[in-house]
Amino acid sequence: MPDTPIRAKLQAFIASVLPGLFLIGYVIGTGSVTSMAKAGASHGMSLTWTLALASLFTHIMVVALSRLTILSGETTLFTFRRHFGRPVTLFILASLMTTQIASIIGVMGIMTDVFREWTSQWAGGAGVPPLASAVAFTLLLLGLYWQGRHALFLKALAGLVAMMGVAFVFTATIVMPDPETMLRGLVPSVPKTGDPALLIAAMVGTTMASVVLITRSVLVQEKGWTARDFSEVNRDSGFAMSALFFINAAIMACAAGTLYVQGMEIDRAIDMVKTLEPLAGRVAVTGFVLGILAAGLSSLFPNYVLGPWMICDYLGIPRRMDRTGFRVLVALTALTGLVVPIFGGSPVQIMIASQAVSPLVMPLLALFVWVLINKPEIAAKHPPSRALNVGMAVTVLFSTYMLILAVRGFIEQFGFAA
Repeated sequence: MPDTPIRAKLQAFIASVLPGLFLIGYVIGTGSVTSMAKAGASHGMSLTWTLALASLFTHIMVVALSRLTILSGETTLFTFRRHFGRPVTLFILASLMTTQIASIIGVMGIMTDVFREWTSQWAGGAGVPPLASAVAFTLLLLGLYWQGRHALFLKALAGLVAMMGVAFVFTATIVMPDPETMLRGLVPSVPKTGDPALLIAAMVGTTMASVVLITRSVLVQEKGWTARDFSEVNRDSGFAMSALFFINAAIMACAAGTLYVQGMEIDRAIDMVKTLEPLAGRVAVTGFVLGILAAGLSSLFPNYVLGPWMICDYLGIPRRMDRTGFRVLVALTALTGLVVPIFGGSPVQIMIASQAVSPLVMPLLALFVWVLINKPEIAAKHPPSRALNVGMAVTVLFSTYMLILAVRGFIEQFGFAA
């Protein structure tokens, strides 16, 4: 057929960016929608610089981590254990699992809150209680995990999430702020109103997700990349980070062009539906709810299994998810999603706080990766370029600043400030 060469090139391109597509699929979810919508509603486009820098430094980290995996032939935590010892690597592993559980708590809180509000409009009452929907969602995902029949389900969810992403992009073109406002947002500044510290840390945490970065090494190994594929690695990461920036910026622009100009804040999860009203009108409610539920379920499932993944990474053993111990760990991890439905709290604030946990361990990750890609036994024939070394140095400084902001934000949020 005459279009065979074109089709072959397209298939080759898609295959080359599959690890990057995993990053996009994981990051664009409930956490990113909540963080970006909250930022746009509260501060307009003034925090665009946060998103731009987070995307840039995530790209640098992805490139460096991929390089480390290719040259060492090992996954990240196993490499950390071999070069830096068990205690500090176990600390990193525990920190990553804390990030993972915090994400599950936040995502389930948003999902059940949105579902309750949506069903209350249909039933004319209080809606489905959060605990009931949380138990149902948890049992659904655990059942799919137990049966090993999750692949098709996750693909269907990915389609719904993609539709929501497209809806945000189209809505952004309708309510897009003027170019001057957009450019001003690229100049770093911390708003003096509200509590921006935790929000900025959350925006970075949902983009520069430490857990996702760690699992990058597994994807690189499965892809079979070698030192000859460094250019493909860079292209894959560059494509993913560019897409992430534009989609997240579109979500922020939707909130800035609707809620911010009307002086409205996002206090409840359902408030975020107003960001899509210029495009979809009343249909926006159903579309947003379906998108949020799909994004939540599609991110909860990998979060459930990330614990066993990281343990296998640390031990350097094959990822056999049918082990009894791993199944018990997955079940216990899934139960943490019941925290907000049982004990209550503001789902939006909890979601923001859960995303802000990720920057707490990022400086150590960045420092270790930077040291290792320069270690002679790893980088003997392929030392990093000066540009990558400078990029990693700035990444360490940026992630340290985000750590400080996250700590300050948690102190302010929970009322311990003097």
